[in-house]
Amino acid sequence: MTGEPVRIAVWAPRAGAMEIALGETPQTEPMQAGAGGWWSWEGDPAAYGEHLDYAFIVDGAQPPLPDPRSAWQPHGVHGSSRHFDTTVFEWTDDDWRGTRSGAGVLGGVVYELHIGTFTPEGTLDAAVEHLDHLVELGVDLVQLLPVAAFPGRWGWGYDGVALYAVHDGYGGPAALQRFVDAAHGKGLGVCLDVVYNHLGPSGNYLSRFGPYFTDRHHTPWGEAVNLDGPDSRTVRDFVIGNATRWMREFHIDALRLDAVHELRDDSDMHLLAELSDAVGRLAAELGRPLELIAESDLNDTVMVTSTALGGLGMTAQWDDDVHHALHTVLTGEIHGYYGDFGGGAQGHEEQDDLAVLAKVFTRGFLHDGTFSTFRGGPWGKPVATESFDARRLLGYLQTHDQVGNRALGERITALLPPGRQHIGAALYLLGPFTPMIFAGEEWATSSPWLFFTSFEDADLAEAVRLGRREEFAGHGWAAETIPDPQAVSTRDESVLRWGELHGTGSSMFQWYRDLIALRRKHIDAPTHLADVVIEADETARLVRMQHAGLSVIANLGEEEASFEMAEDPGVELLSNGAVTVEGRQLTLAPDAVVILG
Repeated sequence: MTGEPVRIAVWAPRAGAMEIALGETPQTEPMQAGAGGWWSWEGDPAAYGEHLDYAFIVDGAQPPLPDPRSAWQPHGVHGSSRHFDTTVFEWTDDDWRGTRSGAGVLGGVVYELHIGTFTPEGTLDAAVEHLDHLVELGVDLVQLLPVAAFPGRWGWGYDGVALYAVHDGYGGPAALQRFVDAAHGKGLGVCLDVVYNHLGPSGNYLSRFGPYFTDRHHTPWGEAVNLDGPDSRTVRDFVIGNATRWMREFHIDALRLDAVHELRDDSDMHLLAELSDAVGRLAAELGRPLELIAESDLNDTVMVTSTALGGLGMTAQWDDDVHHALHTVLTGEIHGYYGDFGGGAQGHEEQDDLAVLAKVFTRGFLHDGTFSTFRGGPWGKPVATESFDARRLLGYLQTHDQVGNRALGERITALLPPGRQHIGAALYLLGPFTPMIFAGEEWATSSPWLFFTSFEDADLAEAVRLGRREEFAGHGWAAETIPDPQAVSTRDESVLRWGELHGTGSSMFQWYRDLIALRRKHIDAPTHLADVVIEADETARLVRMQHAGLSVIANLGEEEASFEMAEDPGVELLSNGAVTVEGRQLTLAPDAVVILG
């Protein structure tokens, strides 16, 4: 605490009076009204102890409320905010040019991790100790699941309520600065998962301050964020200011935007386009690439088209169709939203799962204007396969969503023999998309990724517990088999088992590392879906993908299969020694894969 004056401001356009409660034994002082519904207080923080804790009293109502733009909530999301000076940290990344030495994320390797389960400690500082592992693997960008403050100690982070704060259980805002600085020191970019489409159910006080939400639009979580109604300008600035703050003050390189299709906005310029332009200006100012990665359900590349061409300007977007196609081929599951990916769906030419896989890898989406059974109508738009840079689509074998939304949180490892995971990894890591690995996938960790919470409100905790059980009861699961989201043991079961990395997981790790090395050698330029060729034999269950001078040949059948090459192949990688090469003839055991170059 420096003793230099501190100014604290809050937007409360409908308040008749505002007070600030300062210190551990709060001293209440009036706030000054300003233009545009803003209220402010200025004072000497040293007068209130080692830390300046504060909260707001709106029109005399008790208890005092935390700051909507709080940087730190050491007393939990219901308690006082703590002033945090982001300029105090001494950065050592002055030479940092951005992800991939300034080339940006496209074509690089993204690694999705959750701080709370990445290590037993579940903190940002503990995660720093494993950054060398990511370097060895070949990762370019580390994507952190949301760190915004949420209720309780443990959770996925998608019920955050203090969007400017860093969850205190992870170490608070200073720990995030230390993590980013350490990552940059090892050549790793950092992406932060942010949630702007809703706030969680406990600790959300925004409506007490102003019209942050509107009933003009609705989302799966209730009223939508007010992006186009009265007073929406300040709400939009709240979101855009949050994004640029992470990049400017915490040196974050990219943001992953959660479920952007739920950002309901009828403005002339959509929030995403405005955000993209703001981030572009900041990137020019800072002299390094700053990127936005959208989670979008729309199957429409307008999401990643520049704003100058009428698009929304995102750098890249998640492509769940890649996951669904791979998952269906590898596991045979065709329930729920996997239904169309097994082939033979209404309005689709593809009659089997391998044909679906071929379409997704050569045209970007299965649902590109075709009928979606799960959604009950036509969905998506076609991709310009000749000109569109396919690196703008993220491809993956699993994500926190696809694993965690299963009843028992089974990772792909629990559903497949190792050879099948080898096949899936080879296809997406050497395909045209920007690949993303879910933490632990690379060594086939045996830990599940379960849904867990630690709500302190007993009624809310019970509602979540019952809701989880009811969700899966309709799929034939007995209630007693569904892990209790509120149990600490559910989180603990989800922690990565690092001891497996150099034991049972060593061969899988070597496979992933070799694939990524091959990717770096062969794929370092814009990719186009039209350049990908996939040949599939449904009877023999043989699939061959040709891309960037490489051929990935896999046997998904139950019998040994032989493959005659036009010329002597150059073998880059063999999986499990289950492939033999004699002249121009390849023989693959079941679940074997070979990469030729």
